[in-house]
Amino acid sequence: MTEPLLILIPTLVLVGFFDLRYMRIPNALSWALLVLFGATFLFTPTSEFLMHILAGLTVFALGFTGFCFRILGGGDVKILAALVLFIPLHEFLIFANVFSVAMILGIVFVLTTRRIVSTSGQTWKFLSEGAGFPMGISIAFAGIAHPIAALLFSGSLNNIIP
Repeated sequence: MTEPLLILIPTLVLVGFFDLRYMRIPNALSWALLVLFGATFLFTPTSEFLMHILAGLTVFALGFTGFCFRILGGGDVKILAALVLFIPLHEFLIFANVFSVAMILGIVFVLTTRRIVSTSGQTWKFLSEGAGFPMGISIAFAGIAHPIAALLFSGSLNNIIP
């Protein structure tokens, strides 16, 4: 069930905004997702809840490795690990595909915007000279788009994956 992801939309919109504007994702947004996930404990079987935690920890560990090599930002790692907690286990393949598309769209958006908009005097940090890629926009888009993709593709994947 992807319905819990719908309550994350306002937080994910803020993730995208903060990463574009300041190239930083506030810790409060990661904590908000963790608190919301904790609230789902009452409605989730313990074994499934633990599997979600294992998935989140795995993403965090892999992301932390990327952070150590300066490939990923710390906020990106935290928010992605927190978002993965909400992805139903049987929809991980769908999420991986949605996230891949979101990364491509995010890169196209950032590069196109940087080409069109003048970088001089900009207050949006992602437009400044030498700014990296604000992955938060892709993470936010993936989290928002996943419920739609899951509705569209979960039935067809059930025929392929037993």
